[in-house]
Amino acid sequence: NFIDELAREIVGAGGTAIAVAADVSQPNEIKAAVARVRAELGPIGLLIHNASAASGNGLLGTTPAEFEQTWRVATLGAFVCAQETAPDMLKAGEGGMLFTGATSSVRGGGWLGFSSAKFALRGLVQSLARELWPQGIHVAHVIVDGVIGPRDSASNESSTEAMLDPDRMADAYFQLTQQDRSAWSLELDLRPYRERFFE
Repeated sequence: NFIDELAREIVGAGGTAIAVAADVSQPNEIKAAVARVRAELGPIGLLIHNASAASGNGLLGTTPAEFEQTWRVATLGAFVCAQETAPDMLKAGEGGMLFTGATSSVRGGGWLGFSSAKFALRGLVQSLARELWPQGIHVAHVIVDGVIGPRDSASNESSTEAMLDPDRMADAYFQLTQQDRSAWSLELDLRPYRERFFE
């Protein structure tokens, strides 16, 4: 599967990686995954949370269970991931937590569960930043506005749809981790250059 392939790619490039699967809507699975990573790779210095879910169809077409599941993945999962990884970073006096949002983080787009969960995630990130920045942990929110295409999609001028190149997105996330404490970003928007803003 994808995470196994990604782990192999990292190892093949000279890095260290293991693939650990967890349902981020379930706190106990997050805790077990974090414990395994810590046991096999050591203290955790960076968290990247980009899990999300969308379900339902408008107010009358969304069940409470669908609404809750979307929130559990995007917001509760982010909270538990932060809570479980923060102790290592606090002990080290440094670290980073990057959370992926969407246009729906700042503008309701019609998907009730998704938009409300992303709004909540953005508020969570702002609160985490207030608490953790003074302790040396860089917390940031990345708004992804656009379709994520295949690798090298940024150079595909023949495409009729503006797409984000995942490798260039990874570059932007990496740059956030390299920022000096004197000039940290709290929020970053990523859009392809042909994106029609907020449409």
